[in-house]
Amino acid sequence: MANVFLVGAGPGDPGMLTLRAKEIIETCDIMIYDYLANADFLKWCKPECEILYVGKKGGDHTLPQDKINDLIVEKARSGKVICRLKGGDPYVFGRGGEEGEELVEAGIDFEVVPGITAGVAAAAYAGIPVTHRDHTTSVCFITGHEDPTKSQSGNNWAVYGQSTSTLVFYMGVGNLPMIAKNLMDNGRAVDTPVALVRWGTRCNQTSFVSTLENVAEEAKKRDWKAPSIIIVGGVCSLHDKLAWFEKKPMLGQGVVVTRAREQASGLVDVLRGHGACVHEFPTISVEPLADYMAVETAILQLARYQWTIFTSVNGVKFFWKQLKEIGLDSRIFCGMQVAAIGPATADALRSRGIEPDFVPEKYVAEHVVKGLLELDIQGADVLIPRAKVAREVLPEALKKAGCNVTVLPVYETKLVQASGDDMEASLTNGEIQYVTFTSSSTVENFFALVSPDVFKKYPEVKIASIGPITSDTVRKFGFTPSLEPEDYTIPGLVAELVKDTE
Repeated sequence: MANVFLVGAGPGDPGMLTLRAKEIIETCDIMIYDYLANADFLKWCKPECEILYVGKKGGDHTLPQDKINDLIVEKARSGKVICRLKGGDPYVFGRGGEEGEELVEAGIDFEVVPGITAGVAAAAYAGIPVTHRDHTTSVCFITGHEDPTKSQSGNNWAVYGQSTSTLVFYMGVGNLPMIAKNLMDNGRAVDTPVALVRWGTRCNQTSFVSTLENVAEEAKKRDWKAPSIIIVGGVCSLHDKLAWFEKKPMLGQGVVVTRAREQASGLVDVLRGHGACVHEFPTISVEPLADYMAVETAILQLARYQWTIFTSVNGVKFFWKQLKEIGLDSRIFCGMQVAAIGPATADALRSRGIEPDFVPEKYVAEHVVKGLLELDIQGADVLIPRAKVAREVLPEALKKAGCNVTVLPVYETKLVQASGDDMEASLTNGEIQYVTFTSSSTVENFFALVSPDVFKKYPEVKIASIGPITSDTVRKFGFTPSLEPEDYTIPGLVAELVKDTE
């Protein structure tokens, strides 16, 4: 059974990674990855995985190819599972064939996990179908950067110049004037449409269309850089008509997500769906308690309460985990009323067979208490499963209303980032336009890692707060949120961000 996997990481969009590739990333012992492989994928590696960056950036190789080959063979002989992660497809200008040959010569079994190549994906994201019945029935993938040690070119310019195929050049930006000249000298019409797509499928994708005669000069004016693909042919004329990705409202906008990694995926996916460049900077982690004796006792005595109020999805998740541990289920809530503070919490309850008796219109303590008082909660015994450390506003308000309140910690949150250096670097590089906060704890922990004095250097960066309580915490650090939705929910926050960028 193979222990080395040559894995195609696809063109960059996380959604373009294959399920098989993700499986290998999650289980490998050693990760060897390239410049063009999206580094976001590394978060799926096991904590103990050895991660090795080998570069392969155009003109700046951290390791030359022969040394990469040696490294793969050396690590493979350890018997550990190796993931060799390469941008696009390993066998389409990825030099995966060379690495495979080295493994065969060393007597090491390997498998190939194909990936979606940029020549197809980046073109599609730029509104360019590489084949189209009205334009061409064939496509040719060509390297724009041949092996400089070869005695003669492998490119048959006479064929390319006379062909009606779509031509897709990889790694050719530095040689664009030569490519254009060779095609025109060999018969390709000077007005043939040519498209350049940079960082195809990623949130920072850019593209433009010119003609074979003018494209080199246009690229020079735009200071166009790698990584890019060059597409030559009539299909490029469809760029403006079929373009869809670059119309996304938040394309290229850098947004920091400070939620716990366990909770962030929904927000991250929605923001990416709108084209945003998401910077995951989880400032808190959600952790189980060291001892659940008090929770088990409360569950066994649940009949003494008239109301249970869940204030978060995590409260539901950890409460139910202990419910199952002691062999019980949702039927234990029979005859009791249940409240959910927010639609996501309500959905978490519904997925477990509980339809909440109360979900407030607004998700702040004052509105919650007002709504509960209208349901005659006065004098009731109330259980609130929640985080170990949280705001006391709701319990105190209910106590003032005459309720007998028991606060039941079922999980805790902790500071997780070791340093804010990477975030400060992203701010300095102008990569961040928004920082989102979804709770007071994310605010407090963010500014524990990124000094308020440092953040003040970037007044152009907007703070997006999920609601008034979180906004009050932001103000304590000397900042005013630029965005706060009327609907204090994740969808409401995203809607405000989209509106602000339109």
